Amino acid sequence: MLRPIRSLVCIALGSFAGVALAAPATYNLDPEHTHPSFEADHFGGMSVWRGKFDKVTGTVTIDRAAKSGNVDVTIDTSSIDVGLEKLETHLKSADFFDVEKFPTATYKGKFAKFNGDAPTEVQGDLTLHGVTKPVTLKLNSFKCMPHPMKKKEFCGADASATINRKDFGMGWGENFGFGMETKLQIQVEGVKAD
Repeated sequence: MLRPIRSLVCIALGSFAGVALAAPATYNLDPEHTHPSFEADHFGGMSVWRGKFDKVTGTVTIDRAAKSGNVDVTIDTSSIDVGLEKLETHLKSADFFDVEKFPTATYKGKFAKFNGDAPTEVQGDLTLHGVTKPVTLKLNSFKCMPHPMKKKEFCGADASATINRKDFGMGWGENFGFGMETKLQIQVEGVKAD
């Protein structure tokens, strides 16, 4: 009589262990490997300016079995880097990011589409220059694996989207023929939280 009961207990515990493994996991963004970058027009097709932000914090929570999760990212707008100090000073001014008034930009979203257990789309809200608008990120790649040095699981993704910067109150240059469409290319990695 005891053997069948023990077997049932083992099966039940095994089932709960499976549920625990499928629970949501949170990953802290790695600031050394997370760089939101952008491409913006210069004089209506004269050239394309590219830049990135060097200071980013945030978390990603994902439940791959349940195909759900969320993204919460904060960008220090004063960390903008385009490789030209004079342009960076202008981008930090009230004509663009106005970093004194709006020191951060945020993105908060939820995973909306999956391919198997890998997310392929995030739907969320970008708050930039004090304006909040919906922005959908396409995840061009997503991968998780054990980190060979940190001995923890880590995940990485390559995301992209296109926004109109004028929608966020940054229309400077339109009267000179600058295009307002801005492409976002975001490399991100996160290490599983303890």
